[in-house]
Amino acid sequence: MPNNTAEATAKAATTSGEDASLKLEEFLPYRLNVVANLVSQALSRVYAKRYGIGVPEWRVLVTLGQYGVMTGKQVGAHSHMHKTKVSRAVAMLEKRKLLVRRANRADLREAFLSLTPGGREIYEDLAPSALKFAEQLMQVIDPADRAAFDRALTRLTDRAAMLAPELFEDD
Repeated sequence: MPNNTAEATAKAATTSGEDASLKLEEFLPYRLNVVANLVSQALSRVYAKRYGIGVPEWRVLVTLGQYGVMTGKQVGAHSHMHKTKVSRAVAMLEKRKLLVRRANRADLREAFLSLTPGGREIYEDLAPSALKFAEQLMQVIDPADRAAFDRALTRLTDRAAMLAPELFEDD
């Protein structure tokens, strides 16, 4: 007599998934994550090959290129990176002399970060390539739809930021 559990498992593994209550490929958070990962991987090929930096270093470098001087905490908040990732990226960029730290005399636990001339040069060199990449990516969206797309992304970002703490209150 066949094992009912084994049969059920085999049957579940071979079904098309059409009756599934949650289909990963249709699940918005998953789809957004796939797009974000694919975009990040494609863009990282540009700066990894040219400058030998990874995603966290790129985010720190671009954030400081945009704002000039910030603390590590501010960089993390702006780039949505955990403080350990920011710290490692800052250490690597500092080792390569692409950024400098200045002590905050008012609070010695933190430092002010800024790009060196070499870091600024990479930022200025990288910006046109990054903007061209973004332009090429947006070409699949009709120009008439781009403002609506931007509004939708902003709303999704704001909503996700609001929901994240709420989802973990019950834990």
